[in-house]
Amino acid sequence: MSKQTNDHQSQAEGLTFPCEYPVKAMGANKDDFHDEIYQCIKAHAPEVSKEGVQIKTSKNGKYLSVTVLVYAQSRDHLIAIYQDLRALDSVVWTL
Repeated sequence: MSKQTNDHQSQAEGLTFPCEYPVKAMGANKDDFHDEIYQCIKAHAPEVSKEGVQIKTSKNGKYLSVTVLVYAQSRDHLIAIYQDLRALDSVVWTL
């Protein structure tokens, strides 16, 4: 399956930085998926905490959606987060 992504660059253009921004990644429902996403985002945004992570399971239970609210410093900051998320083999889609 190819990775799908929204155009995060154009989404970030309309924002005023710094700001809170929900970063979302979807992938297969595996035990360590949410932790892998959290660790990837935390590398860019050390202030995030596990309490701020939202996890949703798809209707059929096959996929997980992980949302982490980050305090984005700039457009480039968000782009770097999404680039690293898309580089993970476990990530199918970012939003």
